[in-house]
Amino acid sequence: MGMVDITEKPVVRRLAEAAGKIILSPGTLLRIKKGQIKKGDPLLVAEIAAMNTAKQTHVLIPHCHQIPLDTVKVSFGVFDEYIEVACLVRAQARTGVEMEALVGVSAALNTVWDMVKYLEKDDKGQYPKTRITDIRVIRKEKGN
Repeated sequence: MGMVDITEKPVVRRLAEAAGKIILSPGTLLRIKKGQIKKGDPLLVAEIAAMNTAKQTHVLIPHCHQIPLDTVKVSFGVFDEYIEVACLVRAQARTGVEMEALVGVSAALNTVWDMVKYLEKDDKGQYPKTRITDIRVIRKEKGN
């Protein structure tokens, strides 16, 4: 088997954007908005996590090719019941960058969870309402 041989494919512009949500308690979301999270700003740290992991996708997912990325842009929407994260990745490559966008979103969402988990736990140490959901590719472009 092995990796797919992309030697003969032309190098073209590639873009992929993925998104996902983390459902959090209203109290946690309010603290995020007010800058009251013990570990710092979860959105800033999540942005860095998304950029770093998108660039390392080939290390994390065995059949992914190593792709030099031209850009990774991360955006956040903070709503009453959840945070939505979007990760846009662009490259000039022989293969698509949708896995890089998906990995970036996943890392960002997990980073937010890690930074607020002390607020989300119930009295038994469980997370009854916290959920990561709706991770998907929302846009993919190839060519000019």
